[in-house]
Amino acid sequence: MKLYSIYSKEFRSYGEVLSTLDCSSLVKALDNYCQIPEEVVYVPSVKELEDEAIFTILQDNVYGGMPIQIGHCSGHNTKLNCLEYHIGSEVNVSSAPFILLLALSTDIEDNKLDTEKVKAFLVPSKVAVRVYETTLHYAPCNATENGFNVIIVLPKNTNTELPKIEKQSFNDSLLWARNKWLLSHPDSTEAHLGAYVGLVGKNIDLSKEELNEK
Repeated sequence: MKLYSIYSKEFRSYGEVLSTLDCSSLVKALDNYCQIPEEVVYVPSVKELEDEAIFTILQDNVYGGMPIQIGHCSGHNTKLNCLEYHIGSEVNVSSAPFILLLALSTDIEDNKLDTEKVKAFLVPSKVAVRVYETTLHYAPCNATENGFNVIIVLPKNTNTELPKIEKQSFNDSLLWARNKWLLSHPDSTEAHLGAYVGLVGKNIDLSKEELNEK
């Protein structure tokens, strides 16, 4: 499997590098707050992270004054399992490198996405990336055997309690949490819990892939 750089032309459709954003104090705060667990853990909002001075810059300069939350995703993971999207971009940054498995919402055909459309991107340490809202993504993957500890910035209340809605379209059946639409692979835990099975093809496992950096 090809492993692309976030500085490559291939990444331009999926997101952008926030090269002027200095997140060093934020990732240090995360590393002090959270030791990397064995299983994947996601927390949408963490006060200790949101108390950092960069919160105002992220909210005002990156999100144009819209309310945001800063949380984290930490652990060890090598599998795709699912893809999700939100209304609003997501910002990721970490003190160590990690890998994102990404696809485009335009790759969905007949409410399914072939996992052959998924591309892998290496995010270097302390480099912030904005993943566009049109980009399908899920939990980060290991770039090293040490796992990952990644800052997750999103519009406020994303990934919290699922709202009660009257379903009016097919997309409503994908809503898995607040502002979180999910397509699962049949092999995933989420599928067994009732998530819509929208991924066809193999469940990508980077531990079984030969990664060729591009």
